[in-house]
Amino acid sequence: MSKNNKKGIYQLPNGLWGFRISININGNKTDIKRTKDEFGQPLKTDKSAIKARETAIRLEYSNFYKKADKPRMTIKDIYKEYCKTGRAGKAYATIKKQDSLWNNHIERKFGKRFIDDISVSEVNDYLATLYYDDGRAYKYVESFLKMFYLIFGQAYSRNYLDIEIYNMLCVNKSTKISMPKMKVDEDTDIVIFNSTELEQLDGYFKDTNAETAYMLGRYCGLRINECYGLKWSDIDFENNVIKIERQMQYQDGLIKLVPLKTRNAKRTIIMNEKLKEYLLKAYEQYQQAEKTLTAQRQQNQTMIINTNGNLAASTLLVNTLSNGKIQTVNSMKYHTRVIKQTLGISFKYHYLRHTYGTRLAELNTPTHLLCKQMGHGSGRVTEQYYLAVSKNGIEILKDKIDNL
Repeated sequence: MSKNNKKGIYQLPNGLWGFRISININGNKTDIKRTKDEFGQPLKTDKSAIKARETAIRLEYSNFYKKADKPRMTIKDIYKEYCKTGRAGKAYATIKKQDSLWNNHIERKFGKRFIDDISVSEVNDYLATLYYDDGRAYKYVESFLKMFYLIFGQAYSRNYLDIEIYNMLCVNKSTKISMPKMKVDEDTDIVIFNSTELEQLDGYFKDTNAETAYMLGRYCGLRINECYGLKWSDIDFENNVIKIERQMQYQDGLIKLVPLKTRNAKRTIIMNEKLKEYLLKAYEQYQQAEKTLTAQRQQNQTMIINTNGNLAASTLLVNTLSNGKIQTVNSMKYHTRVIKQTLGISFKYHYLRHTYGTRLAELNTPTHLLCKQMGHGSGRVTEQYYLAVSKNGIEILKDKIDNL
């Protein structure tokens, strides 16, 4: 091999190789020093170093002329374009969340930066600051990571970002942007109510305006938006099932019935006898109110926008009161405060869902069946209920250990 071919390459003390480049393209000087090829692999021979150096030079020229042929876009430009052309069909809640992260955080830090100038380390440092220094919840910080993947993906799809840069940011396992290491004390546990707490909650909600919502959370594991979007026509008493087909949301200050967030959330849930008996009585009261409180219900009813865009009367909803007044997802806030004050229980409606899933897991419900009941898109999400340790689960474990 001639000495000229070895120009710009050198051997490291550990026996591996590296290369240097100093090139001038139209007055733009670039100095590069690397010990790995374009795929991030170490250079084990002088031949591999020469090849990697030649490839790096070609890429530098290629990238320069690519950039010369297209405008450089800022992060703000990319996000505006995404909002205009890239999120048709996204759920209202998703759009609101994205805009909140952008308007309150990301724009201020990165908005004016050029998309091809952002490095992996900058994004990783930003995520680490949010998590460790600002004390943001791990799940919340994950939403920032998803936003960066979204923005870089939009830029790549529009040819504003070269494949080498995109791969480094979003594809290659060894380099791509990622979440900071989770704190040891991060609260990721499934919160469940034990038997004593459930007994207290049963007593608290008995004969309250929120009893129906509570029973649906307790015995069906519904999400709160699904619960308050439920209509009487969704309940099939003959076959003991409830169809989950929509959810209630506040959108721009209006109460609306909207499609479920995911396809898997649309499901059919099996009722137990206790819930069926309760709902049959509630349905009889609903039918009686339709006859005896007709004028009052018409006066108090709220016309809400249905999933098809037409108006629907709130009196069709399971959680509407006998006098026609609507109950909404905000109806549980009062009870959350009172339960904490009177019972000392930290109550969130979603904890009923946790409890429901964990109890079914304890009863050895097959994963695929529990997944369908919960409306999960992934079995990995469902598995968290099998891993949750309840007091009852500990007793079962002790019993099995004693029988070894």
